[in-house]
Amino acid sequence: MRSLALDAREGGTYWATPAADLMAEYGSRATGLSSREAHERLARYGRNSVARRDRFLALSVLLRQFRSPLVLILVFAAGMSVLVGERHDAIIIILIVLISCALSFMQEYRASRAVEALRKRIAQKSTVLRDGAPKVIPALEVVPGDIIQLSAGNLVPADGIILEARDFNVSEAALTGEAFPVAKSPGTVEPGAPLARRSNAVFTGTSVRSGTASVIAIRTGDTTEFAAIASAIERRSPETEFARGIRRFGYLMSEIMLVIVILVFFANLLLQREPIDSLLFSIALAVGLSPELLPAIISITLARGATTMAQSGVLVRRLEAIENLGSMNLLCTDKTGTLTEGVVHLDACLDVSGAPSPTVYMWARLNASMQTGLQNPLDEAIVAIDAPPSSSLYSKVDEIPYDFVRKRLSVVVRKDGDSDRDLLICKGAIENVLAVCSSVLNGDAAAPFTDTQRQAIDEKFRFWSGEGYRVLGLAVRKMAPLLAYGRQQEEGLCFAGFLLFLDPPKAGIGESLKALAKRGIDLKMITGDNRHVAVHLANTIGLRSSQILTGEDLSKITRDSLFARAPDIDLFVEIDPNQKERVIEALRRAGHVVGYLGDGINDAPALHQADVGITVDGAVDVAREAADIVLLRRDLNVLLRGIEEGRRSFANTMKYISITTSANFGNMISMAFASLFLPFLPLLAKQILLNNLLSDVPALAIAGDKVDREETRRPRRWDIGYVRGFMVSFGLVSSFFDFLTFAGLVLVARATPATFQTAWFVESLLTELAIVLIVRTRSLFWRSRPGWLLSLLTLATAVTAVILPYAPFADWFGFVPLPWPIMLGVLLITAAYLMASEATKHWFNRWDSRVRSRSYYPELVLEEEL
Repeated sequence: MRSLALDAREGGTYWATPAADLMAEYGSRATGLSSREAHERLARYGRNSVARRDRFLALSVLLRQFRSPLVLILVFAAGMSVLVGERHDAIIIILIVLISCALSFMQEYRASRAVEALRKRIAQKSTVLRDGAPKVIPALEVVPGDIIQLSAGNLVPADGIILEARDFNVSEAALTGEAFPVAKSPGTVEPGAPLARRSNAVFTGTSVRSGTASVIAIRTGDTTEFAAIASAIERRSPETEFARGIRRFGYLMSEIMLVIVILVFFANLLLQREPIDSLLFSIALAVGLSPELLPAIISITLARGATTMAQSGVLVRRLEAIENLGSMNLLCTDKTGTLTEGVVHLDACLDVSGAPSPTVYMWARLNASMQTGLQNPLDEAIVAIDAPPSSSLYSKVDEIPYDFVRKRLSVVVRKDGDSDRDLLICKGAIENVLAVCSSVLNGDAAAPFTDTQRQAIDEKFRFWSGEGYRVLGLAVRKMAPLLAYGRQQEEGLCFAGFLLFLDPPKAGIGESLKALAKRGIDLKMITGDNRHVAVHLANTIGLRSSQILTGEDLSKITRDSLFARAPDIDLFVEIDPNQKERVIEALRRAGHVVGYLGDGINDAPALHQADVGITVDGAVDVAREAADIVLLRRDLNVLLRGIEEGRRSFANTMKYISITTSANFGNMISMAFASLFLPFLPLLAKQILLNNLLSDVPALAIAGDKVDREETRRPRRWDIGYVRGFMVSFGLVSSFFDFLTFAGLVLVARATPATFQTAWFVESLLTELAIVLIVRTRSLFWRSRPGWLLSLLTLATAVTAVILPYAPFADWFGFVPLPWPIMLGVLLITAAYLMASEATKHWFNRWDSRVRSRSYYPELVLEEEL
């Protein structure tokens, strides 16, 4: 066996080598590798993985804590302090920075590890031949030389050469950008063929659109074509609305910090203060303003949400989708398995006249049991019934796999002892089967297919569909044996009868729809089924069905016309796979946050187009890869729990932003102005940093804080205007009490610089802690109890603030003991600030509600239940 690693290094042109030679060189056989051989190769060549997220996870999270320019500038300024002799202050500043980064690192790293553990639960699987039999294994365990079996819906787990194929089409858009599936077949191509022309090869990361194939794995892991260009082709998910809001918030805070640093620094230089002290003070102000814990808070909140959702049966593949799940106000879904039980029953096999027919069932069973393509519940329902004895007399000759254009599946069989005649059995959608029929079966004889017969078949089809049945057609054709069969043989068929399937509405689905509506989420059905079945189901479960758009009508309207009509449509029926993406796009353009629930091959584009792509654990590979959320059970009640957790994550993230933009903002702005008028700095740089560190301690518990029930009742969306208004309103209140404190200390208490700085430190820290209790709820703060950890950390930090001036090490930070009248005054001012902030909160919420009630685009701002 050749060296596989050497082949990878040399870039061997394996696509130009005959498959038989490759089988010999890679020590493989038609029956596949043995388990022992596979184990040895896995140990030798490593796991079949391109992404190595967990290898340097701790290091990447640690480095991220020091990525902030403010932190780097602060460390630089501290180094300058050492050079001019201020070693004591510099050491304290650096220690505070390190402690702050360490706290953030521990929380974010723990969250990252939790997310990695969840991702492993939904790892991709592949079917290979091991010890002569098919075996489903994790795709990570595929090794060079494995014989891989591929069918429609599979993701290709390795680069390889095709050994056998039947109507095999692969989507290579991830590698080549080609939008249409590419036909693949065994053979060889020239050594210099580019990737797009290697028609005998498949590549990691591509997906099977139709047909079946057997492939020998040649390259895995880091030696694949996918790995060579992974950074360029990595899936770039559209920026979510929440991420866009966070980015805009970051720009806003950066602009404010930049202005403060420049103005305060140069103003203090003009006042002839020490340059190093002025620089440290200016940067410390900016650090105090910066929401430096925001990345960690978001990571912790989302990871905690993902863990909680996993316990409820909802696995998160992309953390950023949690906020969008909470913001979702429109859910689009197919009917099977979501609105219905998803356990399809074959209710009847009927001939053309509508009478029960054992022959029709036998043909249907042969078709369903012998096809090897895409597995589906209809075929499973057919084979669930005991096979008639006569079916054992037939053997499979060939098959023409199902695809979403033909909407038919044909199997060719031959009866024992009848080698002169083959039987092609075709089943599929009524319209598509009738399109290739030229006769109908009346009894045992074929009769010409007339318009009268077509009308009778259509009437039966509409009647049964109106009763809620899923109706398939079945046709046959007897012919002389051929060497190979293809789609061209699907002509001149004889229509034999009907297959009636029943998938009853899911128990309790009506209550689930009401629960969705109560939480502000509308539901639209997008299905390939005919309008009669869809309307019957909608009427049964209480879903609106007055406005219907068919796939045929959709294909005739423009993009702008669909954008105008889509929000008013209740049911999208008879929809082709490529039309689902158009519907989702139109609904998003209309201002909705759209979730799409699907699990089929044809659902992948719509899953990726939606704000939240949702699939189920048993979905095909391409659907799971495109989805953001995976439901372990296809149940809307499970999804409802995930939605509520998404809204809790959003609410807790907004709490931290509200805290940062209220007392912190006001305090830092007040200090900036005070430094221009006082003959000394209102706080030393190390005191500002200590204040910032201590005020951040309770924030670490925000991710686990309780969320008021009204916060999860309606979809909530990011609104930068709300944040800006909140910042100004609460910042002004905070600054008013700051200046009141300044006046009391300077004019009444005649405080020394050290006493002023100590008192101001205590007052600013207490007000920042008090605001946590105020802004964490939209109701009266004493009616909404915070989480126990948040309460404990807030209380502990407040006690620390009061006793710190009297601690033995207080002089390290420049603190002095405060006389009891000053301490009492600080506590009274804090209490007054608490009440004023509570009143401001209710005034601001009423004002904001009135403004948004007059908005022409209420769906584009944070929704509020009055």
